[in-house]
Parts: sequence; structure tokens; C-alpha cells
Amino acid sequence: MVERLDENERSDPSRRLLVTGASGFIGSALVRALARRGDCTVLNYDVAEPAESAARWIVGDIRDLERMRATFRDFDPTDVVHLAARTDIRGTELADYATNTRGTSNVIECVVNGSVTRLILASTQFVCRPGHEPQSDEDYHPHTVYGESKVEAERLVRVADLDTTWTIVRPTTIWGPGDLAYRSQFYRIMARGMYFHPSGEPAMRSYGYVGNVVDQMLAILDSATDRIAGQTLYVGDPVAPITDFVEEFARQIGRSVRTVPRELVRVLAVFGDVMGAVSVPFPITTGRFRSMVEHYPVPIARTFDLLGPPRYELGEAVAETISWLRAIGLIARDAGSQ
Repeated sequence: MVERLDENERSDPSRRLLVTGASGFIGSALVRALARRGDCTVLNYDVAEPAESAARWIVGDIRDLERMRATFRDFDPTDVVHLAARTDIRGTELADYATNTRGTSNVIECVVNGSVTRLILASTQFVCRPGHEPQSDEDYHPHTVYGESKVEAERLVRVADLDTTWTIVRPTTIWGPGDLAYRSQFYRIMARGMYFHPSGEPAMRSYGYVGNVVDQMLAILDSATDRIAGQTLYVGDPVAPITDFVEEFARQIGRSVRTVPRELVRVLAVFGDVMGAVSVPFPITTGRFRSMVEHYPVPIARTFDLLGPPRYELGEAVAETISWLRAIGLIARDAGSQ
């Protein structure tokens, strides 16, 4: 744990990038990419210890303004990527997401009073509910309290009248090596050959391979100011049928995807909710059922126009993810070779 930065780090004249929440899934991938480039000094500001030491880490909660002020004063960042957030949807009121609201307010105050030239705020696609096609960057329609908290975070940046060049990014459903928080059950069920999909028209969804999302964030950091200043950009991959990912994953591990009548899956999902209420795990719930059948595209074309097309195609991204899952033992090493 680093409590204060040494004199060499404070006086480093090169680009100094502070990443809040860099111990998380996207943050860890971003820090690794920055370490490979080696063209800036990176500081991870996070309450959680990172799984690897790709950057210096200082333990800190963004809700603690004095702690943040001291870190900004010592490190004197030239760039800030603000990823730290509570991202689950279990909260019932806005106060549950103080990390996203008060924390973002604290980051902005430190940016205003520092020498930061560029700020990236990570928001979420959840600022608009599924099915709502935003007509402008501020056409919000959140369907969760988490989404409401990110609407507030975006508004805080917009009204701050920053001299700093700022860009808001809205991650889609991000996946890839390093993520077990939300998709571990899917990987396990798929590896056992137990995955099934509801019949009917496949849902069009917006997903994002983490390697592509990191590339997009790096491109924002490297882009000319007039291209990205004040922009709100979704980050991820092109909108595609949810079945594309499922079938590619199954193909690469030698499994098949069965199609089950949609109404039967709906009934099983309700049963799964009942089992969950008594703490008995079940592979399908109404929440998971909705994610399988509900269209949730986002307007991501502008991102590709500004930053270029994604580098990783689906097959390569799935292959890298499977390689990681084998390395950690979640999928048998011989899966796909039979």
C-alpha cells in the first residue's frame, strides 16, 4: 500500500495519468495497456488492492475529499480517467450510490483545482432504458437507481464549466478476460453443455470486448482536443444478435446451444426467482430471461466514426477469453478438443 508518493514521482514532468477504480475489471485492463505503452506514469486510486502491480496503487475512497485532494496535490496528474463506481443494480435509493454521485463531485473539484488537461468520465448505457433511443446526449431515461446515479454523474461534469477537456464514455455490457463478477455462471453452464436459448427472434444487444473498450479509451486520451472535447461516446462493439456471442463461444469449446420454447424458459425463470428467494441458486431468473430476449442496442456508430473500428473481432475476442478461463481453471483445458 502506498500512502504518499515519493519525490521523484511528484516531480516527474511527463504525462501523469490518475485512474480511479483501476483495480476493477476495465481499470485493470486499461492499466495493463498503459504499462505496455510505457509513455506515461500511472497511479491507481482505489479502495481495493489490485490483482497485479501494473501501476502504483494508493488506497483511497473517492468519497473522501481530503484524501483525494492530497493525492492530486502529490501526484499532480495531467490526465484523469474516472472509473471508480458502484455498478450493481441492487440499490434502492440514490443515497446507496454515493460513490457515483458524491465521489464524482469530489473528482471534479480536484480536477478544477489542479493541472488536469484531460478527463474521461465512465458512465453507463443504463442512463437510458432498453428500447429508448436517445435523441441527444442529455435525453436520459434510466430504469434503475444505478442508472439514475450515473445520470447525476454526467450532469455534474456538464455543469462544472471545466477548462479541462472532458469526454463521457458509456460502456455497454463489457466482457472478456478478468471478468467473473457478472458472467461466471454463463461460462460454467456453457462449459457443461447445459446452455439453452429461448426460441424466437434473437435480441439485438450492445456488448463490448474489454480489449476494444480499452483501445477506445486510449484513443480518446490520444485524440486531438477538438475531436473529443465535450463528446458523449458509447464504448464497445457493433450492435449484434445476442446469439452471435453464444454460438461462437459454444463453437470454440465444442458445445452446442439448444433452443427451448420461449414460454417454457419464461416459466423456468419465474421458478428461478422463487428458488433465489430462499437462497437456492438456479441457472435462469426473470432478470436473465429479459437479458436474453430484450433488445438493447445503443447508438455507437459515432464512436467508430471518431475513433475507428474495433480491433478485435468476435472470434479472436472469444478465443482470448476462453484461453483465460482455461488458465484459471473455470473451463477444462481439453474443452473444444474432443
